[in-house]
Amino acid sequence: MTAEQFFDAIAKLSGLLFVVTSMLGMGMSLTIPMIMQPLKNVRLVILALVANFVLVPLLAYVILLVIPLEQSLKTGLIVLATAAGAPFLPKLVQAAKGNIAFAVGLMVLLMVVTIIYMPIVLPFLLQGVTVNPWDIAKSLIVMMLVPLALGLLLKSHSSDTADHYAPVMNKLSTLFILILMVVGLGLNISNILDLIGTGGILALLLFIIGSFIIGLVLGGRDAGIHNVTGLGTAQRNVSAAIVVTAQNFSGSNTLAFVLVAAILMLLILMPTAKRLGARAQASQVEPPAAQPAATGTGSSG
Repeated sequence: MTAEQFFDAIAKLSGLLFVVTSMLGMGMSLTIPMIMQPLKNVRLVILALVANFVLVPLLAYVILLVIPLEQSLKTGLIVLATAAGAPFLPKLVQAAKGNIAFAVGLMVLLMVVTIIYMPIVLPFLLQGVTVNPWDIAKSLIVMMLVPLALGLLLKSHSSDTADHYAPVMNKLSTLFILILMVVGLGLNISNILDLIGTGGILALLLFIIGSFIIGLVLGGRDAGIHNVTGLGTAQRNVSAAIVVTAQNFSGSNTLAFVLVAAILMLLILMPTAKRLGARAQASQVEPPAAQPAATGTGSSG
């Protein structure tokens, strides 16, 4: 085994463990009614779906009109634009001090729609592409839904145990995401350098920032909600994108482009989430109420 293969295995393992521990931690911290309650806001759900499955693909189309990319990079951007429901979303929202229950509900909703949406839309956008919904669904179900369901089950049957282990899972998920970011950046540094001069990096930056703004605007005025929709729209479902690109474009630069996009999303959105969290925390700290002036009633002697 070469050093590159070793670190690639570390990156894959840390990515898997991050998703599993993150979903377990979220499940242990929430209940099903808590997750479903925000999704009862039909208007908000529709706007989130429009943002992720209409406006983001439209944004990608506009970017490709403005920035001339070679075909494999164009393909990668289109695949990313059609993949929503990222497992990283709850962790980002946790850092942003947003509505965690809404984040988990939105993540599951977007993930389910992605499984249906990608096989229908991609063949129209990319000629010669065949997408098997089950190939996308099975990895997401095993990595995300099963751990989330186990966490929710533990929470419902033994709340004290869940409350004890939830912080442990959250700390582990933070450790694994840091490992993934460092190792992933090291492994993809050559791919990042190769994209310099192609317009690929600029296209990805515009795509991530533009997607974040779309989600932020459509999320309304409540910071706890629009931070979720902003981060959830910008953080694409890289797992689903990798499944599609590995099956259909393994001999091109498309997969490398998607991997670079995954690293850039983390490098941009994690600090953004922490900044949003600091702002939310600061807004919650109210100045102490002014003490009313004493009104003495003493008698003069």
